Amino acid sequence: MKLTSYTNYALRSLQLAAIKSPDLVRIDDVARIHGLSRPHIMKIVHELGKAGYLETVRGRGGGFRLARAPQDIIVGEIVRLNEGSMDVVECFNPDKNTCPLIGICVLSRKMQEATAAFLAVLDDLTIADIAANKGQLMDRIAPLEIPRDEGQTK
Repeated sequence: MKLTSYTNYALRSLQLAAIKSPDLVRIDDVARIHGLSRPHIMKIVHELGKAGYLETVRGRGGGFRLARAPQDIIVGEIVRLNEGSMDVVECFNPDKNTCPLIGICVLSRKMQEATAAFLAVLDDLTIADIAANKGQLMDRIAPLEIPRDEGQTK
């Protein structure tokens, strides 16, 4: 399985919000920590806000924070939200299937089992779980963050 970078950074944004809670996280910090463009992170944060996972605060000193408790945000939900269809092979989608082996193919069944197992692991993981080592995470990202007063002037 391979997830898009969009999903990865959506999860990283939620993780950062969890470790910074209850403080606001700035878009510029996420962009700088992960080496991404500000518009890319803005789009991710906007979508997570619309979906009810983040609360956003506009204006000077604004940013975002979790809209739900981190233990209530399931990683599998975020993956499904951002990835959409998890059709690993064409025969997963009966509308697009051209394979003549549908219904008798062991490979197709095993791919479906593998996808279900992958998602089951992610459904057993929360944002609280991926932010549990807060101290280590903060130590690693602290040198990459923009000082609060410097970020206010931009």
